[in-house]
Amino acid sequence: MKKLLILFSIFVFTCSNDTESVLAPSNAVEYGIKEYGILFQGLDRDYIVYVPESYQPETPSPLLFVYHGFGGNNENIMNYTGFNEIADQENFIIVYPQGSNFLGTPHWNVGGWTVGSTTDDVAFTNFLINTVSENYSINSDRIYATGMSNGGFMSFLLACQMSDQFAAAASVTGSMTPETLNECSPVRAVPILQIHGTNDVVVPYNGIQPWNTPIDNVLNYWADHNNCNTSPQIISLDDVDTNNDITVDQISYSDGTNGTVVKHYKVYGGEHFWFTNADIKSSELVWNFFSTYDLNGVID
Repeated sequence: MKKLLILFSIFVFTCSNDTESVLAPSNAVEYGIKEYGILFQGLDRDYIVYVPESYQPETPSPLLFVYHGFGGNNENIMNYTGFNEIADQENFIIVYPQGSNFLGTPHWNVGGWTVGSTTDDVAFTNFLINTVSENYSINSDRIYATGMSNGGFMSFLLACQMSDQFAAAASVTGSMTPETLNECSPVRAVPILQIHGTNDVVVPYNGIQPWNTPIDNVLNYWADHNNCNTSPQIISLDDVDTNNDITVDQISYSDGTNGTVVKHYKVYGGEHFWFTNADIKSSELVWNFFSTYDLNGVID
């Protein structure tokens, strides 16, 4: 993808962290896929913005953040999740941030195996919210975060540290590090969606690595925080493709504060994938879940 050179139609955003001048998109509506490069806290950072043709400035749009996995990149996750096609139908703007390098590998600083990183990805995300909101009409009650693997860990970190701005969060093949869990301090009930395979050897379902909280513990934390029912409803989804060796249970902790739900798709036999098959389509499930909530809870 050709890098957008922001030379003339720019505005200067002054970051309170180290008072750096950075380049950001112009106020003119830029539809489709645009890539931007900025300087933030002394680091060169990149991000992609996707604006659907259906976007109209007079109508505030939901904003979705999508975070790639450890060692990945924003262009790849944009391509394989298919969120742009969903945005075309549902009319929301997407930001695909690019992680900075840690020991030569793109990452999100979530603790655990990234301990030692000095990158402040929470501040970077807050900066991107402000930057995109300066250029597009954003519904500030409908900002969401999702990601795969390390990106899922990042989504949980944002639910913990930016719950006043993110209406809901979803993780696919991610979890919470002990640092994220121990320091989690959401100021409101946060709807949570977790999609995870039982055969994931990268982020094991039962939390074998010391940096990987077991998925059941993650669900229990959020169900307790959100004051959900302690006994979940479990529904086995139709096994549409009997040849792919997976089945899926939908597990829901419901009736939380302001109608919040902690929902889990447990993929029996599933590995470390962004699932897109006849039995489970991660991106559709994520957006369907997000579209139910804003910062105040269930959308009337």
